[in-house]
Amino acid sequence: MMPSPKITPDVFATATPVMRQYLEAKRQHPDAIVFFRMGDFYEMFYEDALTAARVLELTLTSRSKDSGGSPIPMCGVPHHAANAYITRLVKRNFRVAMCEQVEDPKKTKKLVRREVVRVVSPGTLVDSEYLDAREPAFLMAISKLEAPKSGDTYGVSIIDISTGEFNAAEYIGDVGRKALTDEISLLNPRELIVSTGFDLGHELPTISTCDLPVSTLDPWAFSLGRASQILCEQLHVTSLDGFDLGNHPAATIAAGALVQYLHETQKAELKHVRHITFRSRADHLLIDPVTFSHLEILEGSGGGRPGSLIAEIDRTVTPMGGRLLRAWLQRPAFSLERTQHRLDAVEEFAFRSTERVKTQDALKAVQDLERLVARIALGTAGPREVVALRYSLSAIPNVRTLLQDLKSPLIASLLGELDDVADVRDLIASTLVDEPPLSARDGGCIRDGVDLELDEVRSISRDAKHQITAMEAAERERTGITSLKIRYNRVFGYYIEVSKSNLHAVPNNYQRKQTIAHGERFITPSLKEYERKAIGADEELIEREQILFDGLRKRVSGE
Repeated sequence: MMPSPKITPDVFATATPVMRQYLEAKRQHPDAIVFFRMGDFYEMFYEDALTAARVLELTLTSRSKDSGGSPIPMCGVPHHAANAYITRLVKRNFRVAMCEQVEDPKKTKKLVRREVVRVVSPGTLVDSEYLDAREPAFLMAISKLEAPKSGDTYGVSIIDISTGEFNAAEYIGDVGRKALTDEISLLNPRELIVSTGFDLGHELPTISTCDLPVSTLDPWAFSLGRASQILCEQLHVTSLDGFDLGNHPAATIAAGALVQYLHETQKAELKHVRHITFRSRADHLLIDPVTFSHLEILEGSGGGRPGSLIAEIDRTVTPMGGRLLRAWLQRPAFSLERTQHRLDAVEEFAFRSTERVKTQDALKAVQDLERLVARIALGTAGPREVVALRYSLSAIPNVRTLLQDLKSPLIASLLGELDDVADVRDLIASTLVDEPPLSARDGGCIRDGVDLELDEVRSISRDAKHQITAMEAAERERTGITSLKIRYNRVFGYYIEVSKSNLHAVPNNYQRKQTIAHGERFITPSLKEYERKAIGADEELIEREQILFDGLRKRVSGE
């Protein structure tokens, strides 16, 4: 394997303009592997290339040489397959900085501007193929306020960015530190966020040996003033008193640091994060990790789900229900009233078997609403996921009708909070086709009649392709070559293909483009003109569909 040349000031000074963009992205994110977009590929250079080539089993090549004459290591992955490679890296606890082309290369004569638009880490990966549908994916921040006399206070906040679940707590003194260690062992967060000066090995020695990915923020992000400000902005409030955080500065600091970290890495508004819950230790029954493990609540004796309590009682039909049941078993409610309300609801469903079965059938059509909403809010959802949200929301009126006669307080309360969001369903249904492609860039996701400009471009595109089809028929008749074909590929564009046995009949105005094994490929001036119309219309079509889809996604996110 080739050695990686060092990135020095001299390297930056002598680098090409494109490589300077890469080096600047790497300077901003030194602890991440930079996926640098170049056309249809994400390229990696220097030590990033060496690491990615080893972990992802990619072919390592080189890009020219640096100022010292050393070849620059390079490897790359196709942009359409990037998610799979990113997932593999993140599963190995690497961070990935996505450096994208933020302007259209066709619309500028200068160097295409590139920026890091998102940083993916173990606690921020929301790819559905990576996440277990019935388990949360927690990102945790820990803060510390020193108080030698009364005992240091540890603030803790966790968020599942894939669902928007967000809460905070505080732990005081040595007893609190032990409880915090138990909490981390129980929740098993995917990533910890601490201040640069936080000594995890000293504060939580047991946790420091668990190989949890740890990311750091500058100490200013852990100041009470900054934390309060960013939380108020995120939650759209002027005071945190309504969330029980007013008298809990350590918890406030941890929660604010979490939001700061997400703003820095996701470059998104996090519209699905609109509430935070302060958890008091008195709200739930406390079970230490050893006892919890011996009770085999979430894992059986073999270490997996089989044989556990949850495996025996989990009959939920939605991912959200499965995660909620898991959370209830992890933290059993201490409140007798809350427990009684749950039992009353269970009892009513036990005796109302018709409503129970029909409700279960209705809920089977509901996909993972929480994670769909999160991906839409983060701007990572494709057309199929937005349509999946529409189909899932369509179950609400039926569920409301089925449960309207039930009397238990918990069910009545939940029905009272249920919103049909008919406007969102109608907006999606009127904008997207019923079976859209995976990506808006594939084209064909927006319905006809939604946008006049799109309809006009579609008409041009269809007309151009019809003209090319008509040209093929006309050329066959004119030349007498019945096997003549007009085809297209991304390298040559449109071309006329003639087999060897018919080359004697090729007209003089055919211009030879390429020789192939079984014949020749030609172009004509008229075919190139049709190609210009067709390809130009297709590119404009995809660009317009992407704009319309992004607008729809933002409107849905706003709800």
